[in-house]
Amino acid sequence: MIIWLVTVLMDRAAAVVPDSVGDVDPAGWLDRFDDMFARVVAPGFGRREPRLRARGYLLGLVAGLERANGWTIAEFAGDRSPLGMQRLLNSAVWDAGGVRDRLVSYVAAELGDPAGVLIADETGFLKTGCRSAGVQRQYTGTAGKITNCQVGVFLAYAVPAAGTRVLVDRELYVPESWTSDRDRCGEAGIGEDVEFATKPGLARTMTERMVRLGLPFAWFTADEAYGDNGKLREWLEKESISYVVAVARDTLVPAGADRTIRADQLAAKVPGRGWQRLSCGPGSKGERLYDWAIAPAGGGRHLLVRRSPGSGELAFYLCWSPRSATLSELVRVAGARWAVEESFQAAKNETALDHYQVRKHVAWYRHVTLALAAQAWLAVAAARPPGTPPGDGPGEGGRAREGADRLWTTLRPARMR
Repeated sequence: MIIWLVTVLMDRAAAVVPDSVGDVDPAGWLDRFDDMFARVVAPGFGRREPRLRARGYLLGLVAGLERANGWTIAEFAGDRSPLGMQRLLNSAVWDAGGVRDRLVSYVAAELGDPAGVLIADETGFLKTGCRSAGVQRQYTGTAGKITNCQVGVFLAYAVPAAGTRVLVDRELYVPESWTSDRDRCGEAGIGEDVEFATKPGLARTMTERMVRLGLPFAWFTADEAYGDNGKLREWLEKESISYVVAVARDTLVPAGADRTIRADQLAAKVPGRGWQRLSCGPGSKGERLYDWAIAPAGGGRHLLVRRSPGSGELAFYLCWSPRSATLSELVRVAGARWAVEESFQAAKNETALDHYQVRKHVAWYRHVTLALAAQAWLAVAAARPPGTPPGDGPGEGGRAREGADRLWTTLRPARMR
């Protein structure tokens, strides 16, 4: 059983940081968890009982439970009922925002790289009923259609050269149908201070937070839902944040003398010699090779065009930076956008991001924040070189045995009364 648990967690780390299983030292798992918990989560709790429950909840998220909800996590932790775990998410005194801030600092210290890329995107959480905060019929790529769901906007942090990617921030999208009905908001625990914000607006709020918290990054990227938002691009330029964002083919860009031209029309003017075949990063079937071209788009911006070698299908990106950037660098940033999809998949599969059964606004933030903390722990554990677990201990053989035994003990904590 001990060997199985270590294997499960190593597989989860590999899902967070691909090709990293060989770099994970099982003896360091518990030490790495203790370190993350002490730096990120524990300072948010003034009382021992909810702090221990948060620890049990985090471990339950990565324990491979078929459905990691209040009942199953409570049973895993040895509780007689789910009431303690429900209290942790709904009414216990702790600040998920503070945990989030410390999580960002933890990622910056352990995985931060000045060449990092911030990626904004959203994911849906399918729901039945109408009482969960922010739920309504809306489009989500999770289902590929309009359906009843909540939508969360997230920031992922990627260091393409190292293969590192992890979610670092989250905001629940609260539609206008909710913010215009304060009674409904009150029933779901949405405070009077929560006003309607667009998804690009939420992405801006989170990016501002990353700057304030000191997460090192060189670029911002996002898909068309964010790239087509002129206010977001203007803010990024004002803040001197370099970006490569996808835009629609009919996006208008300056063409001189107060004229504009569609992105696809500008791409059609690129001569044959203006295209270069470059990789935008490794994929499941090897390097992702496309033909790329670049053209001036006014105001120091450039239009980056991607062409599929097989179908000839085009994709378009607006780029801006206060410094000069090479075509290969812009291509690398455009390719980094896939890291957020990989992060969503890893968080849902490995840290139960979408397994919650809560309705209140605060409970959504608490569950999701703890799921992000668990994912960060796995990423840091996977990235640590072999044989270098934190803290002192016995030799390699004894350390591995001790680490596995302690891991099992932690994953089956004593019953909390």
